[in-house]
Amino acid sequence: MAGCVLALLPSAWTHASAGPRLRTTADAPAAEVAVVFGAGLWNGRPTPYLARRLDAAVELYRAGKVKVVLVTGDNSRTDYDEPDAMRAYLTGHGVPDARVVSDYAGFDSWDSCVRAREVFGVHRAVLISQGFHIRRVVALCRAAGVDSYGVGVSDVHDATWYYGGAREVFAAGKAALDAVFEPEPRFLGPKEEGVSRALASLAD
Repeated sequence: MAGCVLALLPSAWTHASAGPRLRTTADAPAAEVAVVFGAGLWNGRPTPYLARRLDAAVELYRAGKVKVVLVTGDNSRTDYDEPDAMRAYLTGHGVPDARVVSDYAGFDSWDSCVRAREVFGVHRAVLISQGFHIRRVVALCRAAGVDSYGVGVSDVHDATWYYGGAREVFAAGKAALDAVFEPEPRFLGPKEEGVSRALASLAD
């Protein structure tokens, strides 16, 4: 019993940290930046799960609740480029290209959160992911210094959804360790001004 309690503590932490900060697209607070986390590609295009995250970002942008969308994902090899596929989807749905900023080294949730703060200078953001994932990223980004609110998009409860939910129990353990020990991202790199430039252009 003690082992079960300890195993569930990280999940309890993510729920406690993120619970009061979960919103829908309708009641999400205004923030300059929305962060969309990658969720895989099919034949170079966003998976249905990722497309629904991007649809939520489009809705927030059209409603004037966010000004810039930071897309963060995996581009560790030349034939796999989540951020560019996400950018193409957003621009194809009416978000101006100048309002989309790409993070090509968002290899996991912690890396994406740290890089949002340290590389792109994001201090406050609305995060977008599936409901089973959003608590963890809100907790992680808060631990990384980003004042975060989360929009958890809904999905059909298919095999992928149940797998994602089950995976979160184990992923929460890694998240708790990341928050405590604050490891350096796989690739941090120099500061980038994409977000600040996009915001500055709005005042021109």
